[in-house]
Amino acid sequence: MGGLKTAVALALLGVAQTAHAAEQPVVVELFTSQGCSSCPPANANLIRLAGRRNVLALSYSVTYWDRLGWKDVFGKAEFTQRQADYVPALGLRGPFTPHMVIDGRFSAVGQNLNEVEGLIAQSGGLAGPDVTIGAGKVFVSSGPAPQGGADVWLVRYDPHTVQVAVGRGENSGRTLPHTHVVHDLQRLGSWSGAATTLPIRAHADNLNIAILVQAPNGGPILAAAR
Repeated sequence: MGGLKTAVALALLGVAQTAHAAEQPVVVELFTSQGCSSCPPANANLIRLAGRRNVLALSYSVTYWDRLGWKDVFGKAEFTQRQADYVPALGLRGPFTPHMVIDGRFSAVGQNLNEVEGLIAQSGGLAGPDVTIGAGKVFVSSGPAPQGGADVWLVRYDPHTVQVAVGRGENSGRTLPHTHVVHDLQRLGSWSGAATTLPIRAHADNLNIAILVQAPNGGPILAAAR
């Protein structure tokens, strides 16, 4: 009966794309800042990783380096808060840049591509529910959920590489490339293990979207789709 309900839900969505557990990408999140002189090599590493089909690369610009004289043009308080949530969850002393988080489970310094590569291989892929993105909706299949459930996040990001000329601060005079820059992060709702459909608001932009199903408070990412 559960399989029939899932099939009906998918049909109603007019399925655009489904991420099955075996096919879901490894989620690599970079916390970076244009005001950080150590960040450009990590941005370059994310550009390399973004070209892989098995990786969902996301770049979040944090705001705490704005005090050095350059306000990051992509920075938002909610991105700084997302990294802050990871700090206790990953056993860190505090936030830092450039910081890469792999599947919400592993932490690495963003300049160290070998370390990040090793953690991607170690991650072994996501084993959570199937996620389907349809016209104006997202469907999360039934499956085992953490105690207290999980959050369902909508991420809007630019899949292109963009160049930013930095006029002040530690990177003054440099033009820095960025890719998969996150412009919007929104919690759509929760998932408790039952099949769930959530609406997605339409936006008049050319951004790509991704869905993350994640244990609360910076916990592991259980499922992802783009």
